[in-house]
Amino acid sequence: MPRRREGNGLMDLLLGRPLTSAQAMQEKTGVLTGVALLGLDALSSAAYGPEAALTVLRPLGASGLWLLFPITAAIVGLLMIVASSYAQTLAAYPSGGGAYTVAKQNLGRGAGLLAATALMLDYLLNVAVGISAGTGALVSALPALRPHTLPITLGILALLTVVNLRGVSEAGAVFVVPTWFFITSLSVVLAVGLFKLATGDAMPVQQPPPLAVPTASLGAWLVIRAFASGCTAMTGVEAISNAVPIFRDPSIRRARTTLGIIVGVLVTMLLGIALLCRAYGVGATDPDGANYQTVLSQLIAAVMGRGVFYYVAMAAILCVLALSANTSYAGFPLVCQVLARERYLPPGFAHRGRRLALSRGILTLSTLAAVLLIVCKGITDRLIPLFAIGALMAFTLSQAGMVVHWSRHREDEGWRWRRALNGAGAVMTALTLCIVGVSKFVHGGWAAFVLVPVGLLVLSRVHAAYTRTRQVTELKRPVLLTPASPIVAVVPVDRWSHASETALRFALTLSDDVRAVHICSGDTDEAALDAQWQRFVQAPLQDAGRKPPPLVHVGSPYRALVWPLMDYLDALLEEVPGGTVAMVLPELLENRWYRAMLYGRRSELLRSALLLSGERRLVVVSVPWYMRTQAHPAPHSAWGDPAHPGDSG
Repeated sequence: MPRRREGNGLMDLLLGRPLTSAQAMQEKTGVLTGVALLGLDALSSAAYGPEAALTVLRPLGASGLWLLFPITAAIVGLLMIVASSYAQTLAAYPSGGGAYTVAKQNLGRGAGLLAATALMLDYLLNVAVGISAGTGALVSALPALRPHTLPITLGILALLTVVNLRGVSEAGAVFVVPTWFFITSLSVVLAVGLFKLATGDAMPVQQPPPLAVPTASLGAWLVIRAFASGCTAMTGVEAISNAVPIFRDPSIRRARTTLGIIVGVLVTMLLGIALLCRAYGVGATDPDGANYQTVLSQLIAAVMGRGVFYYVAMAAILCVLALSANTSYAGFPLVCQVLARERYLPPGFAHRGRRLALSRGILTLSTLAAVLLIVCKGITDRLIPLFAIGALMAFTLSQAGMVVHWSRHREDEGWRWRRALNGAGAVMTALTLCIVGVSKFVHGGWAAFVLVPVGLLVLSRVHAAYTRTRQVTELKRPVLLTPASPIVAVVPVDRWSHASETALRFALTLSDDVRAVHICSGDTDEAALDAQWQRFVQAPLQDAGRKPPPLVHVGSPYRALVWPLMDYLDALLEEVPGGTVAMVLPELLENRWYRAMLYGRRSELLRSALLLSGERRLVVVSVPWYMRTQAHPAPHSAWGDPAHPGDSG
């Protein structure tokens, strides 16, 4: 009969009751929930993408606002090509894995690992940037919270971790309302602003902060840097290609519909924001200054005023920016799962947790993001130079891989135009990657070019370790049937107790040759132990016609436990050449962790030392005795007489 699961009140309250594998279909998602789960990264970039470009254009003053729209139009054009290319990837590789799978199967293992590392870096940075940008929106509305920026970011990160550990369906339900609330709020702002602009009434209700005094002249390098920073708005498009398996059937159609909605909304927002920023004179402010205001905060105030709607809209932006990290929580664990199945990561990354979530990947992502937020103190601008490099690298490898894919599948209808589309995407994203890499290199982007090789090295070393283990342990012959070797069972005894009796009884079932060993460290009365052994062990066994095990005292002048016992075992192994020595360790166990701390871990240390000794004829067996059994009647002994309870230790 299967053991009934015992409930854990705290874990059930925090993470929900465990789900069975049969409930996996309930964790699949549809289009509306998919937009919330996988589109928050892309949609939220409307809040910080234009601001990142405007921050670079600040030295131009008012003339910088006029450049925002053409720069945004160029970014949107590139975005449309990349999105169209990924729509082809969804159908060609519906099993997930995205850029990693495409690059590996078409460009080779090295390219696949490079794509996987770039994707994981992108997902990590998305968490840090999304949460820090959301906190920036909050402190813009409530400046008094500015000194608490870092604790707020870490609190949001902890909340996202718990929500995602509860599973896909609950995470989707949590994020649907904030996502569509954000889309509606920003749509109202854009609609009102564009209407006022069309009617010639585009006068700011709330005057935005004055633009910076021009300190630089227009140059190609400045425009290139602004374009590179604005390309952060492209991140997130790849998430759906990595997560096709989480959609309900027909998964490909639902994934494509979700991608179309996300890209359509994002393009509308980016172009609308760029146009209204120029019309209302909204530019970037100094993020380290006392009067810092995000671009969206200024724009909403300029169009709608600082009334109730302003705070409602800012709340929606805060929610979506903070929750935009959830796209990474959907994508990062799935990439880790694919890598773990191919032994580039430990197998635990492929196992689903109590709520069918990929818990190991979720916790790893949260830990790394927390470190990044602490290092950068939760400031978005300190993270932006790293952002988008990983995504563009993955874009380029994915599109190049699709070019090779269509060249190999010329029997498919429309393969020529599909290959041309993916080729254009590969060329343009590669060019953009070069621009972003060069322009951001001295501003912190160099770190991405260090982290990616480190990630490649780690994945390669993990895979090499698993490959080596498989080669060493692989067996291609029938089992060897050899004559049974004699077994000598050894039981370490500190004092006569329930735990010692349980281990001794088990040892007597293994062998007739049992030795009890006591390490004399000066803490025990050996004479009293000998008397107990004679009364409680040797006499009952002799009465039952069994051979009583001797109690051997081994001296330990330096009060050590492990090495005197190892010396004794070495001598015993020489005494029984060809035989096996079974070390039977009694273990006192307590279910409550706070009580278990009182008993130490001597048995665990001893077991580890024995297992690491390298002696192949030595077998270690742990025999547990649980503290709860002390309230039960003592069982009958292995040799027929009632066991004496002895001491309850």
